[in-house]
Amino acid sequence: MATHHLHRESSQRLFFDFAEGQDGYFTAKQAESAGFDKKNHHYHVRSGSWIRECRGVYRLATFPIVRYPDMITWSLWSRDRTDKPQGIYSHETALSVHDLSDLNPPKLHMTVPPDFRRNAPTPGVLVLHRGTLHEDDIERRPGFRLTRPLKAIADLIAANDIEETFLRQAAREARQRGLIIRSEVAAATRIPDDVKKKIIEFMGEI
Repeated sequence: MATHHLHRESSQRLFFDFAEGQDGYFTAKQAESAGFDKKNHHYHVRSGSWIRECRGVYRLATFPIVRYPDMITWSLWSRDRTDKPQGIYSHETALSVHDLSDLNPPKLHMTVPPDFRRNAPTPGVLVLHRGTLHEDDIERRPGFRLTRPLKAIADLIAANDIEETFLRQAAREARQRGLIIRSEVAAATRIPDDVKKKIIEFMGEI
């Protein structure tokens, strides 16, 4: 009995540890793995200790509201069958988080793997882009991942669906803040040459 009690305490401590790493957010599967029986999840919501954010995604009520609550929620929404989030914020959303340009996108742009599938319709707040991202194009934040500035700017130039003014502003500000440098752009083998040329042009004079 004592061993079972200690195991339960250890599991729940791990649960709170990884919830803390996600700014208080967690999935139903994560809660189950920590010993919170699935049939009791509704009880925790009704009691006010958990807040249901979307299907299968919750937040501990004791945690303060964070800066990017929606981004954490929809990152967890994108999880695969092993409960690993597949979505990585990109394009306009990545620029916004990096605070590059005055672009203020009304929706969240997320890149998912080419074979990404969900049984339910994609929420209206999301715009999904399909593609394979490399680890060196990705930056981690508490509870979600996003593309680095160079990748975000390159994707938007390639997509050619926002005003060039924003792209020039983003590239210039990224250069001024040391987030991208010309040698990095020149060495980026996965960015097409015509896109690299535009990035360097948009960065402006040193």
